[in-house]
Amino acid sequence: MSLTPKEKKFYEENGYFLKKGLLPLEWINEIQEEVENIHERMAKQPAEGIGISWEEFDDPDGPARIKQLMHSELISPTLNRALRSDVMLDILESLMGPDISLYHSKLLPKAPGDSTAIPWHQDYAYWKREDNRPVMVNCQLAIKEATLENGCLQFVPGSHKRGLQEHERHQQAFGVFLPGHYQEREDAVAIEMEPGDGVFFNALIIHGSAPNRSEADRLMNTFAYNVTGNSMTQCREALRGKPLES
Repeated sequence: MSLTPKEKKFYEENGYFLKKGLLPLEWINEIQEEVENIHERMAKQPAEGIGISWEEFDDPDGPARIKQLMHSELISPTLNRALRSDVMLDILESLMGPDISLYHSKLLPKAPGDSTAIPWHQDYAYWKREDNRPVMVNCQLAIKEATLENGCLQFVPGSHKRGLQEHERHQQAFGVFLPGHYQEREDAVAIEMEPGDGVFFNALIIHGSAPNRSEADRLMNTFAYNVTGNSMTQCREALRGKPLES
């Protein structure tokens, strides 16, 4: 399932591309089962090798809710299968060439109510190093429906062409962001998604999302990929091409 010339042109001009039905619903159902009760399970006994940031609510006695779970492929065999699947890698190859490495797989269960807004930012602001070019590609997968009400992803089309902008930096999860943190933008496009849809986006595109104002989790997973040999020591493994050197 590589991209058509029309799809690739849209990606190059806008910095993102929505692929409807990226993964079959059978896989999505398996993922939902594998991450069921993930908040309670991880609060009781976190899985080895993962990293968790927790939502911070005004009520300290409320239930613990995960903000992000890093290395989600370790708690979901289907996510692990999805990130290295031919359907995923064929699209990535059309965007970044055949030498593809995994940077991370991250579960993003945005809690209902007064949950975190993801501030406007460019991923490369997190990833920039002297020996790391902005060639990385992210894919965010909808595990449950993503809507404006529950805080779907929003992009500023074409903003990847402006280069890396100056970001503020705070010591917190999602602590690298453009001035103003999060507010509505007239130049942003909301990407509503059905379970199984995936949106691919450039490391330099400006994006963010509003809080979840619905009554249920907005459940997404983001897969971040790098070109093998584009030095980033946190890459976990090469999926095509030669393995990364340590």
